[in-house]
Amino acid sequence: MSLRFARLFTATLIGLSASATVLAAGPQLVWRGDITTARGVVTDVAKAWEKAGKGKIELQPFNTASGIDAVVKGTADLAGSARPAVGAAEQSLTFTPVAWDALVMVTYPSNPVSNITLKQLHEIYMGHITNWKELGGNDAPINLYAVASPADGVEYSMRRLLFGRGNQPVAAPRLYVNVAKLEEGVTLDKQGLGASTLAGASANKKVKILSIDGVAPSMSTVGSGAYPLYTELYLVTNDSGPKAAEVKDFISFVTSSQGSSLLRSHSLVPYADGAALASKDAARRAAIASTVGTRANVGQPMTTPTAVAAAPKPVDTAKETALAKAQVAGKGAKAAKTTKGSVAATTAEPSQFARVVASVSTTAHMGFAGVRSEAFTVSDNAKIGGRFAKVRADAVTVRGKVVAKAASKPADASEKSTAIATPKVAEAKPAAKPARAAEKPAATRTYKVAAGDTLYSIAKKNAVDVNKLRAMNGLKDNNVRLGQVLKVSAR
Repeated sequence: MSLRFARLFTATLIGLSASATVLAAGPQLVWRGDITTARGVVTDVAKAWEKAGKGKIELQPFNTASGIDAVVKGTADLAGSARPAVGAAEQSLTFTPVAWDALVMVTYPSNPVSNITLKQLHEIYMGHITNWKELGGNDAPINLYAVASPADGVEYSMRRLLFGRGNQPVAAPRLYVNVAKLEEGVTLDKQGLGASTLAGASANKKVKILSIDGVAPSMSTVGSGAYPLYTELYLVTNDSGPKAAEVKDFISFVTSSQGSSLLRSHSLVPYADGAALASKDAARRAAIASTVGTRANVGQPMTTPTAVAAAPKPVDTAKETALAKAQVAGKGAKAAKTTKGSVAATTAEPSQFARVVASVSTTAHMGFAGVRSEAFTVSDNAKIGGRFAKVRADAVTVRGKVVAKAASKPADASEKSTAIATPKVAEAKPAAKPARAAEKPAATRTYKVAAGDTLYSIAKKNAVDVNKLRAMNGLKDNNVRLGQVLKVSAR
């Protein structure tokens, strides 16, 4: 045997022995989840875990939904998520917050726009701002990108902050499977814009991260709460899984001093370092809602106030509905009974019809039959003159036909511009004066989809709400095809 061959043989044996020692030190764990948590939390920590001889972590980065589903089914031991638990299937799992990350908007590096406001971001997602020149940039369309999965952690958290609900439809026709692919798309598009996270995008020199209201996202501005769009990153586990003890050890390692140091290297704020952010969550959401013109999710926190995330408490829909009835009836603040029978003081929000220039004829017990606990934003009503165009609160779903009641005195020109048709319900008393006859429904109009059209742009061109347009044509999503003929008005 030659000396060179002997050395190679010996080195191979030593390597195999070392690998066997590492694998023997602990079981193999399978992690699956979103790219955000993989890039910022798990990848480097898993390497340190293996190097310490604690076992091996098999990483399967893809997206949020796939990871959580894998933990539910038992095909993965851990998952990663940039949002808390959503839906009944996830309530049996434990969402442990391990870090704070900034939700950021990324664009092409040469884009002259470096800052946008929260209000502008809200209007971009709604399809009301569509050109970069409206933001101080070039005269070019804004190509908004998003992740296709409605349960994606980044998209869900961003929409929850901007609209009050994570499943808000937005004007983003360019969809990707995860934020890594979304960033790749933006690097090829000088007019591109999309949501990612600071941990993932900060190392990507091919994209530019925008400031929000003059505040740049960073560990410092996230930790202090100065940058408003932040979210927790979670490790998701099943406490009844066969490797629950080993999984618990891994999470402890992530939150240890060694793990926290690795998180900071990715511009993440370790959860313990930013624990005070949880107590600021309600005030933050209320401030964002006030700025963009939507309603904060009262009772449904974005963050987790304890070290181990519990499932979000369900909103008492009956109580919310009762409170809404009282507000419209003009009763102001009332004491609402809690589920335990105690009485808690509640502060009435301004009436949702406070800005209506007309009299409202409705019966409270039926008028709010369609109210749900989360806020709903009606698309483009301000531009197309919808019946809620001047209401600066939630759009409320009610049953019955729309009838405008005549005002007691003749309205001048300014009053006419703000008059709004109010919903009439079955038990409403007749108006003192005859209501103006309803206009005859227009004949059915159609529109043929042209190159570059989206469902949102078609709705805007034809002055129709995008949700109504989708319903009229039996569409299950926002996808349209070239040459497709769509109904744009009811028969």
